[in-house]
Amino acid sequence: MNITGYQSGTCSSDSLKYPIIEMMDHKKILIILIIFLLMIPAGFTQETPAPEESAEEESGLPRKFRELSLGMSLEDLKQNLIADNYFNFRGDRDVSFLPVRNQSLVETTGLSFIRRAFFQLRDGAVFIMSFSMNTGIIDHYSVFTQFVEKYGQPSWLDPRTAVWETDDTRISIERPLTVKYIDKIVFDDIINESGLVESSHVRQRQEFLNEF
Repeated sequence: MNITGYQSGTCSSDSLKYPIIEMMDHKKILIILIIFLLMIPAGFTQETPAPEESAEEESGLPRKFRELSLGMSLEDLKQNLIADNYFNFRGDRDVSFLPVRNQSLVETTGLSFIRRAFFQLRDGAVFIMSFSMNTGIIDHYSVFTQFVEKYGQPSWLDPRTAVWETDDTRISIERPLTVKYIDKIVFDDIINESGLVESSHVRQRQEFLNEF
């Protein structure tokens, strides 16, 4: 009886001690789990910083006016001029081929705000667009102000011309009121070629003079 009572008492003591330990362990686990769960939303909801825009993106210049753009083909240019109500394009009658390396010129009259437009192409792609405006219904100040608001102050300014430039694009507003878009890469290449041709002519001329 005493042995039985001792064993019974031992069992009763363990039954009181172990549940307390288990409850303490459960509380620790619960506290750790709550802390972990509280940390998760902060990690997942933190916004990833947006990448900084490059200087070119911030000050990027347009390479198109309406549906007409630098680099477009002659056929695309003709189709878009036909579809645009601001131009009185007459098809191939307004296209001329220039006596220089694969260059052509499209010249057309305009309607409303646009008085006349010129497009110069090299190797079948537009590299200059020029729009002469009708100063009777639109003024230089309005166009200039619009450009400043959208693209910032011009890179170069004098009483007759305002110029905006990036590495590949140049836009100028010239008085009385002509807006020009130029592909600088193609244009600079033409200038460099012209310089080489001129140097070659000078050299040939001097070689001929040396014959005397």
